[in-house]
Amino acid sequence: MTIALGTPTVDGVREAMAALREWQDDGAPMQLHPGDLGWHYRFGAAETASVIRTWSRAGRIVAVGMLDSPRLLRMTVAPDTFQDEDLARQLAEDFSLPEHGVLPEGAVSVEAPLGLLLHDLLSEEDWGVDEPWTPLFRDLTEPVEDPGVRITPIGPDQAQDFADVLRSAFDTSRPTSEYRRSMSAAPFYADARCLGAYDDQGEVAAVVTVWSAGPGRPGLVEPMGVHAGHRGRGYGRAITLAGASALRELGSSSARVCTPSSYAGAVATYRAAGFERRGEVRDRVRAG
Repeated sequence: MTIALGTPTVDGVREAMAALREWQDDGAPMQLHPGDLGWHYRFGAAETASVIRTWSRAGRIVAVGMLDSPRLLRMTVAPDTFQDEDLARQLAEDFSLPEHGVLPEGAVSVEAPLGLLLHDLLSEEDWGVDEPWTPLFRDLTEPVEDPGVRITPIGPDQAQDFADVLRSAFDTSRPTSEYRRSMSAAPFYADARCLGAYDDQGEVAAVVTVWSAGPGRPGLVEPMGVHAGHRGRGYGRAITLAGASALRELGSSSARVCTPSSYAGAVATYRAAGFERRGEVRDRVRAG
């Protein structure tokens, strides 16, 4: 049966979001989450729709991908298709042929969950692996401990605080106050929370955005950042705990996040907030 590759309209993004929500499960490996699409909405609805790719069979979406950059595709598939040979071969072909409109010529990367037959096919085509990332998970069955600092919601009026912390945390000039405003327009944002941790002088020290996939499903931390001027004072742990608590209030069964293994400080922060480290994962890469 034919597998159709497509790019949704702005309205069609909701269908891709719904599929991703349905596929989230505590037993599943780290994979593309609807919150990843929600976070991408900081660039606007039309831009987000343009970077999404869907693969459908008999009217059902069986795979969803998101171009995090023109040369990096993050993707996952329906749980019952991890070993589906027809889908795996279609994906491998679409990733390898620039004329299919997924990835360009030259060096490219694909983030795919462990356990996909796709990995075997990419290995046969001499795709290599990139630097390791560390997935971290926290069970939310029990209440989350108090973060110990003042936590408040980050709304549109605090959009500049949000941007300033992320600029400092990731040493980049890209985040703007418009990020927070555009993000709130995401179809999924009703199930998200954006929080800030404040010091004794009322200055924002850290921020986090968390995304629920619905009751009984794992939620995502994306992003979390601590202002450079407040590092080493426990604000990273505090804001992560606050985010985990917010997810629990939304009904999430667990919280998950993935960070480069080389970011030892980030890994330590999440572990201090009760997250358990899982086996490292690596993107698949095709050399230029």
